[in-house]
Amino acid sequence: MPVSSASLSTSLYTADIGGSFMRLAAHAPDGTLTLLAKQPTPAHDWPQFADTLASMLAAHAHLDMEQQRAPLALSIAGLIDPLDGTALCANIPCITGRKLAGELCARLGREVFAANDADCLALAEAVSGAGAGHRVVFAAVLGTGVGGGLVADGRLIRGAGGVTGEWGHGPIVSTQCFVDAEAGGERTLIAVPRFACGCGQTGCVDTIGGARGIERLHAHLHGANIESRTILAAWSQGDAAATRTLDVWRELVAEPLAALVNVTGASVVTVGGGLASAGALIGRLDQAVRARVLYRREQPLVVPGRYREEGGLIGAAGLARQASSTNTERVSP
Repeated sequence: MPVSSASLSTSLYTADIGGSFMRLAAHAPDGTLTLLAKQPTPAHDWPQFADTLASMLAAHAHLDMEQQRAPLALSIAGLIDPLDGTALCANIPCITGRKLAGELCARLGREVFAANDADCLALAEAVSGAGAGHRVVFAAVLGTGVGGGLVADGRLIRGAGGVTGEWGHGPIVSTQCFVDAEAGGERTLIAVPRFACGCGQTGCVDTIGGARGIERLHAHLHGANIESRTILAAWSQGDAAATRTLDVWRELVAEPLAALVNVTGASVVTVGGGLASAGALIGRLDQAVRARVLYRREQPLVVPGRYREEGGLIGAAGLARQASSTNTERVSP
C-alpha cells in the first residue's frame, strides 16, 4: 500500500504515539508495514519518553533496515506547529512546548518527522484508503472525541499552528433539532444545551460527536449514564431510548459536517476512530449530511475509513517520504 510516489529510497521507522501506548513499525518503500513493538507511553516524563523510543529502536535496528540510522516518522496525539515544530498535547504533557522533532533528532541520532495523528490518518485514507481517487478528502475522526484532517491533491493541508480540520472545536453545535416521533405522528423538537468543552469553549462538536458525547447526550435525554457501546448495541436492537439519542446525535453532527464539506469541497469524508466500526450509524450520518450539502450526489459521501489501527503509522511514513522529496519539514542530525 504505497503512500507516496515520491519516497525515500530506504526503509524508515514509523511510530504512533498516544496518551496510553506508543507503537513502532518499519515502513518499506513499497508500502509494506511491519509492526515491531508496543510500549506504554511515559506521558509525564520527557527523559523516559525519549529513552523509551530509543530502546524500542535499538531493539529492532537489525531487522532488514537498509541503514542503522533509518529516519523516524511520528504520528502524535497532539498539535505540531509546522513552522517551528513545537508540540502541544494534553494527553502527553511532557512533550508540550518542546520542539519535538529537533530534540528527538539530537537524542536518537536520526532524521525525525512529527505530525498530528488525525493529519496522518487523513493522508493514509486519501492516498491508499477509502478516499483514494478523490482530489479533496476530509478525514473525520469520531473516537473518544472529534478531530479531522484535510488532504488536497495527495498533500496534507496544514494551517497556522498545525490547526487544520479541527472541526471538533468552536461553538457551532445547534441547541435544538427535530427528530422522528417515537410512534408516528409529527416530528419532535429536542432542546440540547451547549455543553462545556475541555478546550474552554461551549457548544463544540467534540462535546457531543464522539463516544463520550453520545454518552453525554443519552444522560441528558434519559437521565441514564450508559457506555456508548451499550447505547449502540441497544440502538441496533431497536431500543427507543437509544434510537432517540442517536437520532439527536445524527442531526447535531450532520449540520457542522455538511458545512465543512461545503467549505472544503471534499468529495468524500472518511470516518476514523471507534465509531467508524458502526457502519450502520455512519450510513445514517451520511444520509443526513448529503441532505444538507450544496452539491447533491447519489453515491455515499461520508464513509467508514479503511484503516482502524495502522492509519497513523502509514500516514506518518507518507508525510516523511513527501518531506524527503521536497527536503522540508524534517530534522536531520
